[in-house]
Amino acid sequence: MTDHHQRPVLITGGAGFIGTNLADRLAREKVRLIILDNLSRSGVQENLAWLRACHGEQVAARIVDIRDPQAVATAVSEVSQVFHFAAQVAVTTSLLRPVEDFEINARGTLNLLEALRALTDPPPLVFTSTNKVYGQLGQVELLEAEERYFPDDPAIRSNGISERQPLDFHSPYGCSKGTAEQYVLDYARIFRLPTVVFRMSCIYGPHQHGTEDQGWVAHFLLRALRREAITLYGNGKQVRDLLFIDDLVDALLLAQRQIDRLAGKAFNIGGGPANSISLLELLAMIADLEGRSPKIHHQTERPGDQAFYVSDTRRFKQLTGWKPRTGVGEGVKQLHTWLRENRLGSPTTAPRAKAGFG
Repeated sequence: MTDHHQRPVLITGGAGFIGTNLADRLAREKVRLIILDNLSRSGVQENLAWLRACHGEQVAARIVDIRDPQAVATAVSEVSQVFHFAAQVAVTTSLLRPVEDFEINARGTLNLLEALRALTDPPPLVFTSTNKVYGQLGQVELLEAEERYFPDDPAIRSNGISERQPLDFHSPYGCSKGTAEQYVLDYARIFRLPTVVFRMSCIYGPHQHGTEDQGWVAHFLLRALRREAITLYGNGKQVRDLLFIDDLVDALLLAQRQIDRLAGKAFNIGGGPANSISLLELLAMIADLEGRSPKIHHQTERPGDQAFYVSDTRRFKQLTGWKPRTGVGEGVKQLHTWLRENRLGSPTTAPRAKAGFG
């Protein structure tokens, strides 16, 4: 028998938005944590300081890079579970620096997998990928309503995009994350590693530092709170499904607990059709919360943007019983309150908000 149950849990990118929320949940359950993060993203130092203030020595931070194979191997050898969130997360950055994007997302993930493969009894790994692995979804025929697009296909309209959708990596970011997830899946198949992949839609909630390139719900809310203009690309009818961070944390913990049944599989994880929203609908929701409409700058549609993506989460639900508990209205209100109380007064990270999707 191993002493896995006594070992800490490793969270790569653990000072980021998702990592911070997962770390807080686990620490409240008295789990010891190792956070591996290079602190390169805006806001993560604040997140780490908050975790340390709340949980003290339960949270051990190692300020290292996922591209450092020795540091990764050392951390992996000490833990009972691994959650892998460390990544370059912006499509725009991947277009400017595709080699760096590849080195972080693809090579960094391979470093982690090789560290696991070197162990006699490797800890299970949950990896967060992206819906960008499905490309632009141009083959999904859309109809246009007053405030949103919706699929012509009744099955997609009811359930969303399933894992049967063909992969079509789009942008260097889509290629690097897609490469990484295929390695994660193949290491389960070839080397029998206990790994699972989440292809995630738009996650939102407290500790999200919404920037121009990622975390668009938080970014829109921050711009509105600061009375700053939001730039809307296209007609605003683009649709995504939103998943509140607490519901994602539930899914991540379920995946670890049921890794024997889930290993080697990829799952679409998001809020599903019940939690889908268009940009126009979110702007209306923000107007209700603020008591005034946010300022809008209109720009032409950007090439490569998915007009519609909603996750079909039925496969994960059938295997684990998971389902989102927080509706979009409630979740956006919670995030609005958190941002108002914690983020007002912070400098803006970009001259204008951007209607981009993670």
